[in-house]
Amino acid sequence: MFTQIIILFSGLILLYVGSELLVNGSSSTALMYSIKPVIIGLTIVSFATSAPELLVSFVAALKGSGDISVGNILGSNVINIALVLGISAMIRKVDIKNQIIRFELPFMLFISIIFWVLCLDCEVGYFDGIVLLSLLLAFLFVSIKNAKYQNQTGKSPDKSRKKLLINILYILTGLTALAFGANMVVKNAIIIAKTIGLSEVFIGISIVALGTSLPELATSAVAAAKGHSDISVGNVVGSNIFNICLVMGIVGILNPTEVNKSLLYFEIPFMVFLSIVFYIISIKYKKINALSGAAFIVFFLIYNIISYTK
Repeated sequence: MFTQIIILFSGLILLYVGSELLVNGSSSTALMYSIKPVIIGLTIVSFATSAPELLVSFVAALKGSGDISVGNILGSNVINIALVLGISAMIRKVDIKNQIIRFELPFMLFISIIFWVLCLDCEVGYFDGIVLLSLLLAFLFVSIKNAKYQNQTGKSPDKSRKKLLINILYILTGLTALAFGANMVVKNAIIIAKTIGLSEVFIGISIVALGTSLPELATSAVAAAKGHSDISVGNVVGSNIFNICLVMGIVGILNPTEVNKSLLYFEIPFMVFLSIVFYIISIKYKKINALSGAAFIVFFLIYNIISYTK
């Protein structure tokens, strides 16, 4: 089993490296064409940092491990709010812009509830996938309408062919690393789970979810430390939307997957609960301070303890 643990962590490292390359390449390309930082966080960076979840969940579904596939998404969304935002706020106060409070946060809460409803039949099927991808298209349509901004620096961004080619190389290399890393993580997580008697559900919502959320954690923490709250918050909200709509949408259409009934009574409701708490704090205070960040981290610990013992 030691070999599987080494390969699993090697896969997580590949996921992290691949996501970093994908984030750098895609966000740099977006900036070349004057796209708002908050929109970059909500769309480009969110898609890039959700790539590990997409590949891991899809590979797991193909291998018949629906518990890891769905558990990975639920765990990742909980980690994004409770751990990623919690740590970011502990590093530096995270401000939340009105645009996110008016549209993106309510949308994230809405699709979280919709996902819960769609899972009540214990399956993410073709129809569910169509609904989720349609909601994602609606989200992207509104986001793109608000994408352009006026460059305030007076400097023209570097739009050279060389810069664009470097970004494309980063993106392609990142995608390759993600593909290999996802396969390594899923294959060995299943072996480890069976060997030590842990359920695939718990492996999915804890180890695999934490591994695939490393890009969000790194991106948001660094952005918060540098005072870029737009990217930090936008990355978390956008990633949660992409995780449900894009990842589960694609899984539902291409490989319908069963949903463990136990997830309907704790893990999914807890994800919705955290989304509500996040929304209420945002409306009332328009920021997440160190105290709120600490509370989110406590929620994360409670979530894992209950998931493990139930």
